Amino acid sequence: MKKSLVLFLAAMFAFGTAAFAQKTVKLGHINSSDLMQIMPGKDSAQAAFEAEVKIVEGELKAMQEELQAKYNDYQERRAQMTDLIRSTKEQEIRDLDTRIQTYQQNAQQKLREKETELLQPIIDRAKQAIADVAKENGYTYVFDTSAGTLLYQQDSDDILALVKKKLGLK
Repeated sequence: MKKSLVLFLAAMFAFGTAAFAQKTVKLGHINSSDLMQIMPGKDSAQAAFEAEVKIVEGELKAMQEELQAKYNDYQERRAQMTDLIRSTKEQEIRDLDTRIQTYQQNAQQKLREKETELLQPIIDRAKQAIADVAKENGYTYVFDTSAGTLLYQQDSDDILALVKKKLGLK
């Protein structure tokens, strides 16, 4: 009895493994860059981001003009300055230069955060549509060809048209 149970379990394991090994893998691919170009809301997000960039650039330009004016004034009047005034003016110029550098670093970080904030809902909608299309059409894997890492593809479907349809895009 014990021997027949072991044989039965071994047979079930063998059949189960064979059935699992024969599972069909369906591959798809999409160029996410192409999809992002046509996503609704992308243009307004890009415009909002560019407006933020212009504000930062304007502030940075004003700071650089102030630095240049202080430096030019220092150069013109340097010969007439006492040592104390000269060292004070030099320190002002160094401090302003440091403020500009700090502002640039902080601005870059804030702009990256703003871009993410503006684009993340659009990216999330695209990812969800890709996942929905993959599930609805039985895809096991979907590769992104925009990254350029797909070196070979065979029997893979481009699902961009299906995702566009899912999103209601033409």
